[in-house]
Amino acid sequence: MMGGRTPVRKIFLIATEESGDRLGAALMKVLRQRLGDAVRFEGVGGRAMAREGLTSLFPIEELSIVGLAAVVQQLPKILRLIRLTANAVIDAAPDALVIIDSPDFTHRVARRVRARNPAIPIVDYVSPSVWAWRPGRARAMLGYVDHVLALLPFEPEQYRKLHGPPCSYVGHPLIEQLSSLRPNAREQARRDSEPPVLLVLPGSRRSEIRHHLDVFGAALGRLQAEGHAFELLLPTMPHLEQTVREGVAGWPVQPKIAVGEAEKRAAFRVAHAALAKSGTVTLELALSGIPMVTAYRVGGLEAFILRRAIRVSSVILANLVIGRDVIPEFLQENCTPEKLAQALAEVLTDSPARRRQCEAFAELDAIMSTGKEPPSARAADIVLATMWQRRG
Repeated sequence: MMGGRTPVRKIFLIATEESGDRLGAALMKVLRQRLGDAVRFEGVGGRAMAREGLTSLFPIEELSIVGLAAVVQQLPKILRLIRLTANAVIDAAPDALVIIDSPDFTHRVARRVRARNPAIPIVDYVSPSVWAWRPGRARAMLGYVDHVLALLPFEPEQYRKLHGPPCSYVGHPLIEQLSSLRPNAREQARRDSEPPVLLVLPGSRRSEIRHHLDVFGAALGRLQAEGHAFELLLPTMPHLEQTVREGVAGWPVQPKIAVGEAEKRAAFRVAHAALAKSGTVTLELALSGIPMVTAYRVGGLEAFILRRAIRVSSVILANLVIGRDVIPEFLQENCTPEKLAQALAEVLTDSPARRRQCEAFAELDAIMSTGKEPPSARAADIVLATMWQRRG
């Protein structure tokens, strides 16, 4: 420190997906609150981080690549962007590098940075799923990550068991959004009334939607044919609306399609039950208190790989957080209209299976609590502590 002036700290952040961009923006906001004018941000991010003052090295849309064939075709570009980003970090010589999710990209950058300048502290915000597959990644991360910020409460213990870097639970962003997921008195009355609102959530990618729409539609037709009345709601995002509308055109039961995040949350607040593709949405549903049936279907090659790689008893995120398998899951050949319809009949009615889910969901607030501190604040404090520890 010279002349009483606080040195400006430079923090480089890398987020290449929309969810990571939101986490990065919230982190930047708290870091600025903590450091005031004595912080400067550089890196890669989307619209949310741009609103917080980040000029992205390149548009993150350049990495919106889905499917193995597309990845192979775009590999030279991906490798070029990895080199570009790593070089930018080295040139910036920041006081800390924060990589946010997207491990296939961000970890490759981090490894290059650590090899070329070991003095730069590196924090990984959002753990890769080392507890589900490729557990060896945890120990490998010791070589280039100083601290992992976990979104799920069971992850720090997994890192200890797998001999990975220090890992702290900072909280999932969903716990800051509970008011938008849970019903008010009027919405609760609709949730409890007849006919029950049944949500259908086939996925957030076109490939997932194609894999699930036919079997979901057949299951719902069977459910209706068996005498179960329900009002069908299918939330989706604007860029997927046309794909969804075309996919449900032949369904025996036509859903009302809710478009956009606000309409999705409104649908959650009145829903009585759900049929969902497994993923983060299962945790959203559980926090909203909606009993569900989950399913997952992929292509033959991907299924072959996943069967040999997965090392957890359930692929349902909500089950993993709760610590027991209360939500039924139907994977690959078990994902049939008959089995889905039977399981849906149970969660639509006041059955023991439905009550078990509701009781388990009531535990989630305590399991996922971060006390009075929001996740972004906890994350910012660890980034700063890691920075001071390594850089002083």
